[in-house]
Amino acid sequence: MAVRRAAHLLVECLEAEGVRWVFGIPGEETLDLNEALDESSIEFVPVRHEQAGAFIADTVGRLTGRAGVCLGTLGPGATNLVTGVADAYLDRAPLVALTGQGDLSRMHKESHQYIDVVSIMRPITKWNARITDGAIVPEAVRKAFALAQAEKPGSTHLELPEDVMGTELAAVGGESWAPLPVHPPVRPEPSAREMLRAADIIRGGSKVVALAGNGAVRGSAAGALREFCRATGIPVAETFMGKGLVAADSSEALGATGLQAGDYEMAGFADADVVVTIGYDLVEQSPKQWNPGRDKTIVCIDTLPAEIDGYYTPAVELVGDIYHVLLILAEECRGAVRAGGSARLREATSGLLQRSESDDTFPMLPPRVLADIRGHLGRDDILVSDVGLHKLWIGRMYPAYEPNTTLIANGLAGMGFAVPAAIAAKLVRPTAKVVAVSGDGGFVMNAQELETAKRLRTAFVNVIWENGQFGSIEWKQRRRFGRSFGVDFTNPDFVALAEAYGLPGWRINHAGEFSQRLAHALTLDVPSVIVVPIDYSLDVAIAADLGDEMVAT
Repeated sequence: MAVRRAAHLLVECLEAEGVRWVFGIPGEETLDLNEALDESSIEFVPVRHEQAGAFIADTVGRLTGRAGVCLGTLGPGATNLVTGVADAYLDRAPLVALTGQGDLSRMHKESHQYIDVVSIMRPITKWNARITDGAIVPEAVRKAFALAQAEKPGSTHLELPEDVMGTELAAVGGESWAPLPVHPPVRPEPSAREMLRAADIIRGGSKVVALAGNGAVRGSAAGALREFCRATGIPVAETFMGKGLVAADSSEALGATGLQAGDYEMAGFADADVVVTIGYDLVEQSPKQWNPGRDKTIVCIDTLPAEIDGYYTPAVELVGDIYHVLLILAEECRGAVRAGGSARLREATSGLLQRSESDDTFPMLPPRVLADIRGHLGRDDILVSDVGLHKLWIGRMYPAYEPNTTLIANGLAGMGFAVPAAIAAKLVRPTAKVVAVSGDGGFVMNAQELETAKRLRTAFVNVIWENGQFGSIEWKQRRRFGRSFGVDFTNPDFVALAEAYGLPGWRINHAGEFSQRLAHALTLDVPSVIVVPIDYSLDVAIAADLGDEMVAT
């Protein structure tokens, strides 16, 4: 009778889920699993740090809607995954984390490298479990993927004890030892009564605006949202993670909100009486910023009921497929809406970007760098932002024309995101041009993945904004205390670092050089590095009337 190990069954289940890659670092406790992966259709991609593997899987999930998979061994391998797993959890990206573990027989006592990984992962996953019997592998894998991909998506985790993965299972004897069938998730639909009530509220408003977020991106609802705008005239503000749902050059675009409280006033929310939230996620920004008086009538369109918040109590909730709901509302409200909103925020940001196209200040000012990047990327190309002061500039000012073309980590907002995320972007969309923007603080947190990028030939351009400080904290300190402290550091020679990895690198010496170097780098078939000395003296707030309270980092 033919036999196989539980690790082979697990990999068969991954294949059934459509997994193309597993990103991680192999360990002694995952020997059977890695051997099974080597014999499968799935590509195991060794990374140089487990956190980076989790960030790559996170971004694969975000871009495809199918869970990305990362792997770490027990102990330090598992704990190194935590930041990336938490990022997927708060950014609503489907991810399945796999971790090795010692034998079941030594979990009851003190043991080398043993820690309770299941308990560590519990607060940062939708579900996680230890597989204690090879026969339950199909159920456990199916549940991990189903929950990771169900709305709101996020991370799940399976712990794989070494002795369980090495267990031999007979290849006959029942369906329980075969992958379970994969079915698409079932989505609810709002009732006709709820749809009519929402339409009545929207038609009855005197100044109606909309706020669209990450959920609309996940729901592939950009087309329906744009039709909703055309039919009703309602303008839309976007969260940082919702950038591109409405094209930046559309007359219905109010701009990207989320830097500080004054954004909403400039976008017309202060005067609005009805706010339609579309895939809006409170993890990105608090509703207190746009509904401080709790006086807005809110229509919530989302895939799950609204989070409980004193400043966010919808009059009606349309829970279901966002795309479908928007198309129905567009017909119900066509030509019968008194739209609100203000172009002040959009004009302030786009105006500064345009004025900066010929700014020769050096070190370079952020708007000039972003103008040059925008000029070299098409509407469907991808800009990936790390976390830092540059993220606030990108979120506020960089024009996006399609969803998932400006990738920003804004739930957990972990530094070190950009290089791994850019690798994922090139794997998923190999024909797109990809630029990763990092600060010099965040870049070094996963700079080792330049080797991974070179090995995979994921050709993207790393643009490092260099100023020798943790810029967003320095900015906040100066605004609050009038001085900065504990934020300064020195950098390696980033060009020499790129060359040490066998990659081209350049340091910009004057403002006009950046555009030339970027144009050349985007033609290469290998990753590259461009170091841009940056001058952050220009306030990202842009104008005094934006307000003083910053709400995003």
